[in-house]
Amino acid sequence: MPTVGVNRDSLFKILGREYTEEEFNDLCFDFGLELDDVTSEKEIIAKEQGEGKAEGASQAVIFKIDVPANRYDLLCMEGLTRGLLIFLQKASVPRYRAVMPSGAGPQQLIIKAATGQVRPFAVAATLRNITFTQERYQSFIDLQDKLHHNICRKRSLVAIGTHDLDTIQGPFIYDARPPSDIVFKPLNQSKEHSAVELMQLYETDSHLRHFLPIIRDKPVYPVIYDQNNVVLSMPPIINGDHSKITLNTKNVFIEATATDLTKAKVVLDTLVAMFSVYCAEPFVCEYAEVVNPDGTKCLYPDLSYRNETIAADKINQLLGISQSPETLAHLLTKMCLSAHVLPDGHNIQVEVPPTRHDVIHACDIIEDVGIAFNYNNIVQDLPPVITTAQQLPINKLTDVLRPELANAGFTEVLTFALCSRDDVGENMRKSIKDIPAVHIGNPKTQEFQIARTSILPGVLRTLSWNRQMPLPLKLFEVGDVVYQDSTKDVGARNERRLVAVYYNKSSGFEVIQGLLDRVLQLLQIPFNQSGYFLRATQDASYFAGQCADIVVRGESIGKIGVLHPEVIQKFDLTMPCSAFEINLEVFL
Repeated sequence: MPTVGVNRDSLFKILGREYTEEEFNDLCFDFGLELDDVTSEKEIIAKEQGEGKAEGASQAVIFKIDVPANRYDLLCMEGLTRGLLIFLQKASVPRYRAVMPSGAGPQQLIIKAATGQVRPFAVAATLRNITFTQERYQSFIDLQDKLHHNICRKRSLVAIGTHDLDTIQGPFIYDARPPSDIVFKPLNQSKEHSAVELMQLYETDSHLRHFLPIIRDKPVYPVIYDQNNVVLSMPPIINGDHSKITLNTKNVFIEATATDLTKAKVVLDTLVAMFSVYCAEPFVCEYAEVVNPDGTKCLYPDLSYRNETIAADKINQLLGISQSPETLAHLLTKMCLSAHVLPDGHNIQVEVPPTRHDVIHACDIIEDVGIAFNYNNIVQDLPPVITTAQQLPINKLTDVLRPELANAGFTEVLTFALCSRDDVGENMRKSIKDIPAVHIGNPKTQEFQIARTSILPGVLRTLSWNRQMPLPLKLFEVGDVVYQDSTKDVGARNERRLVAVYYNKSSGFEVIQGLLDRVLQLLQIPFNQSGYFLRATQDASYFAGQCADIVVRGESIGKIGVLHPEVIQKFDLTMPCSAFEINLEVFL
């Protein structure tokens, strides 16, 4: 969860009273938060940058509060205190509005078609007649940083730019140009640089170097400039120095470029909702007009409200409480969700504000009722069902086997259930076309393209990452594999498997077979024709003549053998390796 650091004295001043640490911790818990740490600015700087950097830093007490990852409205002092004041019934739920500017039309941001090669979307808004203090300004910057690292996924999805509107002139152009064509003075620099030079300049910057790979290899870089060709920003890297925000700034132009339009809207709504409180007319911002490459026009920010209707009986049933609809509506209002009972007396209409993008389902509304009611006040009771819980037989079997395998000297590993096509196909000397694997429709990385059909490649990959460890390496894993299966309602089935590998200067086939013997002895399967035996076979993943089917009660449950040298090389290993993989479900 993200952590928000707030000045204790400023926090208590806004809340209207002082709390002990225990009292404030209880308040946080009641509101669904957690007081993670109590520290000071000096301690934070000393911990992050060293004692020498902390000289002269403030000793003011800082409360570090853990906030749910989807509560973007609580990531700053303004949102946090607003939420707490409403929860304490010291303030009412504000009404956020976007209006057209008086006189002239809205500020305009024109998106050029070339941006489709790198960051195709943009949104914008204006805060008029805002008053900054040092604390407000710092909170404004901190919220942008929190959003960048949270919903913006380190600027890869959305990048925010804020500018002093009085230093620039619209309409603004969002374009994408070759790096050598972009020249401007970046924020807090003394001279102009080209985009190529900036990539080199910020390679060693502890903060900005993490964002360079987002656009570094693109043929064009995104850039925003005004009608006088003054560069506002080169997202997602840096803003221009010309339009930087100061304490004297009165009008703020906010732009957000993105690869995900929905998240850009959420970010913009959050930013203007939090800081429009400092405008001459609180909670009111101005629309900006975005002109898309196809000529269509959109007004931002959205700041739309929506209504949800939920039955009071359903809330009581799911939470295990018994409260009147009026009480439930009151609890929801305390959580910044204005609610009232409908004329039928049974249903509650809930108004979801633009700051609560985390509310996407009735369950989210019910959760807020539970928080406001206080989970500690819910009486624990047995569920009204007639059933007896017990462990699944396959889980019980594997839980019994794991300690025995560890006692035999093997170390358990846990690998990903997803893997690459190459790992189960080419790297194992097999064709992926012949394997009934479940493929991911839109894989984000090459490492997670399919659900694994064998555990062995994952264990071999683990061997590769740990090959510097002392030999021999003896590993095992018990887990599920997934196969396509048209007879199942979901089109796939799971199968519990056991894999063990032995990696050393010699193949150690006798070691791995000894472990197999021990496993089957524990399962009370004798070594004979009616119990289990090994039958010579051929498998592309194993050395010719050193592979066998493991046959139990006349059925092959897996294979054992010495892995083929090409398989060893594909997984960046250099020594012989023997392994077996068996299906455990046949023993149930």
